[in-house]
Order: sequence, then structure tokens, then C-alpha cells
Amino acid sequence: MNKEPCLFCDPTHWDIAIETDLCYSRWDRYPVSRGHILIIPKRHFSNYFEATDEELLDLWGMVEERQYLAKIRFKPDGFNIGINIGEVAGQTIPHLHIHLIPRYKGDMKDPRGGVRGVIPEKQKYEQLSES
Repeated sequence: MNKEPCLFCDPTHWDIAIETDLCYSRWDRYPVSRGHILIIPKRHFSNYFEATDEELLDLWGMVEERQYLAKIRFKPDGFNIGINIGEVAGQTIPHLHIHLIPRYKGDMKDPRGGVRGVIPEKQKYEQLSES
């Protein structure tokens, strides 16, 4: 069992961008792109499917608010939203957090497949034609 304190349970005030009673957001310390932000519930749990209805409403409300502000401040061309659940899915901090990642034209050669890139050889695929 991991005895280290949870990085997301005791955020320092300089980390917090916006907070509500149930969640807060902070800039990612290792951003994928300009404006990469995390939306984090205040209650400690690791699995998205353990969130209460109230937490889900608050989390997704903050995702909406943060994307609006990111559009104004950073002027991205798109977004990726991601949640890692479990070590096998890449979760390294066992406290739920949602990644809101602004995307910019030209930030990668061929972005087709988007989040499918979590398994790189599965990102690119041929579109099936309708017969």
C-alpha cells in the first residue's frame, strides 16, 4: 500500500485555479500543451465510476467553464479530454482527475484518431466505406 500523501488531497493554494465545494482545477505541472489543466474532486477516490452524481455534475461543469476560459486565453483549435482509470490505463496518481488538453493546429503531424493514440499502433485506421 502506498504510504505517500496524495498530491491532489492537499493542494497548495498557488496550485488552485478555480474551486467549488466539490472540486477544483489546477494547471498540469507537466503540460501536454499550453493551457493543459486538471479538474479534480476534493474527495479522495481513484475511479471515475465511484463519483457521486453531485460530483459528476460539478466536475463536468468545471470542464465546461475551463474550456471556455482556455478558448479565450489560449485560443486553441480543439481539445482532448481524458481520464485514466487504473495503472494499466496510465493512472499514476490514484486520485481521480480529468485532463482538459487544448490542441493546436500543427501540434502533431497527423492527429486523426485522437484519443485512440493511447495505444499508438491503434491511433491510425482506415475509415470503412459504406456499401
